[in-house]
Amino acid sequence: MIIQFKDRKSETAELKNVLSSNKFEFIIIYGRRRIGKTELVLHATKNKKRVYYLATETNNLNRFYQTCINYDKEISKLRKDWEILFEYLKDKTDTIIIDEFQNLIKEDKNIVSLFQSIVDTKLKDSKLKLFILGSSVSIITSKVLSYKSPLYGRRSGSINLKAISFSDLKEFFPKINFGKLVEIYGFADGIPYYLIKIDGEFWHWLESEIKQQKTFLKDEIDFIVRYEFENANTYKLLLEAIANGKTKINEIKDFIKAERTDVSPYLKNLIDIGFVKREVPITENINSRLGRYYLSDNFLKFWFSYIYPNLSAIEENIFSIEKIKNNYNSYLGFVFEQICRQFIIKLKPFNFTKIGRWWYKDTEIDLVALNEQENKIAFIECKWQDNVNPEEVLTALKEKIKQVKWKNEKRKESYCIIAKSFTKKVNQDNLILYNLKDLEKAL
Repeated sequence: MIIQFKDRKSETAELKNVLSSNKFEFIIIYGRRRIGKTELVLHATKNKKRVYYLATETNNLNRFYQTCINYDKEISKLRKDWEILFEYLKDKTDTIIIDEFQNLIKEDKNIVSLFQSIVDTKLKDSKLKLFILGSSVSIITSKVLSYKSPLYGRRSGSINLKAISFSDLKEFFPKINFGKLVEIYGFADGIPYYLIKIDGEFWHWLESEIKQQKTFLKDEIDFIVRYEFENANTYKLLLEAIANGKTKINEIKDFIKAERTDVSPYLKNLIDIGFVKREVPITENINSRLGRYYLSDNFLKFWFSYIYPNLSAIEENIFSIEKIKNNYNSYLGFVFEQICRQFIIKLKPFNFTKIGRWWYKDTEIDLVALNEQENKIAFIECKWQDNVNPEEVLTALKEKIKQVKWKNEKRKESYCIIAKSFTKKVNQDNLILYNLKDLEKAL
């Protein structure tokens, strides 16, 4: 189990600081399902006396009461009441963990007010550490973290747990080379649940997994989407549209055949739970009409690219892994851009304050880094290819740059090309080349 936490060093250290404090602490940890919230907290509190409760949508007080009795038999003498139970436990345990807290809210809309009362009257002068975990980002942010929430101002801190970075994959797979890690990242992203599933050589494992009758791959997205939304089919259609390159509102509406339907609220909900992100060209403001929608993680894209379209063949056990392999290098082009972005942010070859994609109509540049104070702009192209000719790429890049409207009269331009390997070196003051060895060394 230790492997699950090699990637969460900073979060684990943060939680251990909380656990060592000499006062009451109230920490909220939230993020999409499968991201590793429960494992992180259980790992951080493994040497502490703790009560862990996984909330369901019904009968929570009875189930929490029984959990408390299992921890301390004396609790059976107490009345079944949230406030009474917390008042007793505050001096009998180090930590209380309430997992999937949104289920308590679904069962009883007054539970947040009740927890506010518990914190204010029973816990604030104790040394107890209370952790609330939630997979429904929208519910946790609106009902618990919002300034309108009764619990607003009560928390000691909150963590919106994200996927781990590409560089942390080496902790999971220490003997695998950089190229193979990119292949794994294209499947699992930085989501610990999927990374831990991979057993042995990636392609061999994937082929074996797909052939299993009970493989999680077949219904994983259905499971997650139905957990979050009642009208799951609509959300699944939206995800499928974006996975298929429909990134603009009108393209998405055409794909799902919803000409008269406003899909914006649905997209907002998908953004709230961490499945979708909206991006604008790096030179535009956040409200730009040029905004596009992308899937937030590679597993979603992988599933809609390779699993969902082939469910019948997978069910009949006639699907060939070669169908994925034959297209995978092309698929990894977009994944490689994400890795390059992490690389540029970590290495900082340019003194930039903003970094992101840029596009205008049909012209796109993989990454553009800006320093708005110094009027500096760096244009970065990412090629998941061997034997790239840097001069050809640079010539094409300079043509695209002509359309970038940003401080054109006074900006200082730099260029960067990142590829598996190059045909030659180019000596130019404002051009930097990075190959896979450079990335591997830095990441």
